[in-house]
Amino acid sequence: MECRYYREHRTVARPEIMRVIVQRVSEAAVSVGGTLSGRIGPGLLVLAGFEEADKEGDLDWMVQKLLRLRIFADDAGVMNRSVTETGGEVLAVSQFTLYASTRKGNRPSWGRAARGDISQPLFEHFVARLSTALGRPVATGVFGADMQVSLVNDGPVTIALDSRTPE
Repeated sequence: MECRYYREHRTVARPEIMRVIVQRVSEAAVSVGGTLSGRIGPGLLVLAGFEEADKEGDLDWMVQKLLRLRIFADDAGVMNRSVTETGGEVLAVSQFTLYASTRKGNRPSWGRAARGDISQPLFEHFVARLSTALGRPVATGVFGADMQVSLVNDGPVTIALDSRTPE
């Protein structure tokens, strides 16, 4: 049962979810059927998954978080600079498997992942917002395709971000 205080004082800033895995890379590329779709030098590889409840606010929050995330070394070698400050690039790849559920058995369930007709427009808006905020194009894979992603993880630095639990 929900208490009265909680009901009156709760904030529902982010009840929906957008999930990404971000990797700091020296280089990354994605291809489909042997044809290169996107390639970047130093920057961020962003694997993005969407749930059906995702909203535009989740996209804005995630874009700002990614572009301000201080995971690049400054002159002292401390992770204190963002991809924007370093002039790095971004490669975004849609990945519904980020919503895999392995609760029952050994075969993952994809029930929480948004269907293509919902996730494709969300992914396209996410990439457009990233490009605008970054001030240059964001490389991408091909939505819904069987993609091969190659990368050189720099560090390695790999971080999971979830718009529901903005730590």
